[in-house]
Amino acid sequence: MDGLRALASQGPASTPRLDEAKFARLEQELRKGPTAHGWPDQVWPLSRIKTLIGRRFHLSYRVQGVHLLLRRHGSTRQAPARRAVERDDRAVAGWVKDTWPRVEAPRRRSTPGSSSRTRQECR
Repeated sequence: MDGLRALASQGPASTPRLDEAKFARLEQELRKGPTAHGWPDQVWPLSRIKTLIGRRFHLSYRVQGVHLLLRRHGSTRQAPARRAVERDDRAVAGWVKDTWPRVEAPRRRSTPGSSSRTRQECR
């Protein structure tokens, strides 16, 4: 038979559904921002990009497929370059001081407890 030559990759199994020209158009749409497409805030989660691809190109992708598509074209997760304009540092400090101690999980005991899942009876 053909040996190692037969095991070599023959290329992708199919052509990409979103070709280079369409991906360039997608990038232009993403640069316009989510508010230009009807979303109220300035974030692009994968589910929104999936919806945008469906609306603009009439193609159906899964969220994982959108992630792979973006990664294949060199996109990475983005972190905000600055803090939100609406951020109120005094309100955050107050929340950390007042609310957080009430919702924080209780700490472990300093003494060893029982490993039994049933209640130990005192005799």
